[in-house]
Amino acid sequence: MTQRVLVTGANGFVGRELCSTLVDDGYVVRAALRDKPESWGDLFERVVVGDLHGETDWNLALRNVDVVIHLAARAHVFGDPPSNAYLYMQTNADATRRLAEMSARAGVHRFVLMSSVKVNGENSGDGLYGPTDEPGPCDAYGRSKALAEEYLRAVAKQTEMEAVCIRAPLVYGAGVRANFLRLLRWVDQERLMPFGAINNRRSLVSTWNLCHLLVNVSSHSAAAGGTWMVSDAEDLSTPELVRRIADAMNRRVRLVRVPEFLLHAAGAVLHKRDQVARLCGSLAVDVSRTRHALGWTPPLSLDEGLARTVESYLKGRVRHGK
Repeated sequence: MTQRVLVTGANGFVGRELCSTLVDDGYVVRAALRDKPESWGDLFERVVVGDLHGETDWNLALRNVDVVIHLAARAHVFGDPPSNAYLYMQTNADATRRLAEMSARAGVHRFVLMSSVKVNGENSGDGLYGPTDEPGPCDAYGRSKALAEEYLRAVAKQTEMEAVCIRAPLVYGAGVRANFLRLLRWVDQERLMPFGAINNRRSLVSTWNLCHLLVNVSSHSAAAGGTWMVSDAEDLSTPELVRRIADAMNRRVRLVRVPEFLLHAAGAVLHKRDQVARLCGSLAVDVSRTRHALGWTPPLSLDEGLARTVESYLKGRVRHGK
């Protein structure tokens, strides 16, 4: 029997790739959207749900749905003032609780929540963050995701619905934006970058590998009730990431070895302390449990994921005359 999957955030960065992957794998996909797009997703059922909060009406979206994959969220925004903390709670935590409660009442079999490694913390140091570590979120975004996980588990405990949480590190892929897009542009322009002396460890995951795991956990019997870390299964330092992107783009690497303490000092002066901390710090995850318990292997290597991302970036640059 073909399963119907409701995907929230369906026309977002990860959602578009996930919907296509699910359709290719034989699922019926219902895309939950904030607004009705003029043209998108002819292969999907579409339903407009509006803004996400603790009172969102999901009744129509949940009709005859077997699995929910909840991607929609308020993403982390650099420089967001503390006064906006409630927006993260409203969108990421309250809306998840509402959707989980209504999903259970609608007879949804499994609810998959797209969470974040930021539930664990901001810096893994010399170790790796794992799914059983004590949570240590450091900002409003991380705290809202941690609370969303708690809400989902509470609903699952009181009902027959199965809960699955996926904690992802930095996600990249075709159409990536924000800091990763900025890094692509710097490499493309062969800019001098002051990251040569950084010796850290960062996990990444491509949209293709992430979506492969999301489809896996939507049906795998061992996934039920678990929290699963995901990555490309290869960690890089910031300068090594620059080199790998440059190789894929056939550009010169122009890294300057600036002492890390000077980078932090510059970040403080320029009011970019958090951005510098992320470039210099380590944030790596342990995916061994995901691989062994679920028999999951990332279908793409990190270099293959970077190559696809670079190809998409270069095509977009040509298309827009940049």
